[in-house]
Amino acid sequence: MRFTILFLLALLLAATSQAQTKPADLLLIGTFHFDNPGLDVSKINTMDVQAPKVQAELETMATRIAAFQPDKVFVEWEAADQKGLDDLYAAYLGPDYAGYVQTKFSQRTHGFYTRSEIVQLAFRAAKKAKLTKVYAMDYRKTQFPYDSVMSAMKSAHQDDLLQGIQAYVKSYEENMNKKLATNSITQLLLDENTKTNLDFNKGFYLNRVNRAGTTTNFSGPFLVSEWYRRNLYMYSIIQKTVAPTDDKVVVLVGSGHAAMMREFLSFDSGFRLKELKDVLKK
Repeated sequence: MRFTILFLLALLLAATSQAQTKPADLLLIGTFHFDNPGLDVSKINTMDVQAPKVQAELETMATRIAAFQPDKVFVEWEAADQKGLDDLYAAYLGPDYAGYVQTKFSQRTHGFYTRSEIVQLAFRAAKKAKLTKVYAMDYRKTQFPYDSVMSAMKSAHQDDLLQGIQAYVKSYEENMNKKLATNSITQLLLDENTKTNLDFNKGFYLNRVNRAGTTTNFSGPFLVSEWYRRNLYMYSIIQKTVAPTDDKVVVLVGSGHAAMMREFLSFDSGFRLKELKDVLKK
């Protein structure tokens, strides 16, 4: 009897292993927020994504992403509110999305529901790919005590570190706002997804924030650990949602998250990273 059970378990493990031997191609798209809510530490300007030239570029990008033939598309929407995303995407597939937004949401939030990267790029590509569902994978039950980190550096007299962080934030703001004023949206997204840019985002947390405070104050490492935790939970949702039968998936997420997910992907045999530049090329 024991031998039979062990034999059946071995068969089950073998079948599971075989079902997962072929990794799914994962197109990771790091992006800035098209409709910036101003919640990040850096204050970045908003691009007019509804301008005709930008709309034409988004249409081209969405067409090429759809040609990638994804089985699933994931976006930075709270996973606990999958129904809300389902309702929104169903309305987007309908005949009068603009009217739906006007009647369903407050005027203050109209920008997000019409100009965000979720609507303008993910929904557009998913519709072109004839997908009936878009998947939420964000997790927000974390803490980011940025003010406490600043206070910890001041108390520890870490003047050079504090000035370095402030200079980094200012430099990032100026650089990104300059790009928004001069580059096309295609150029912006390709730049956001270079390894250099993604590693630069990740380095901010490990090389700077993690050093904050005295040896008995861990507000800096706590913030970094919460950042890692949020991204690990988001990535876990993707891992658990992608089925063994899925060949290709798209993940559209803020470039800071994309930097972390690129690291996770390097250790995950279940996925094979696809670069945005390769999908968008003619």
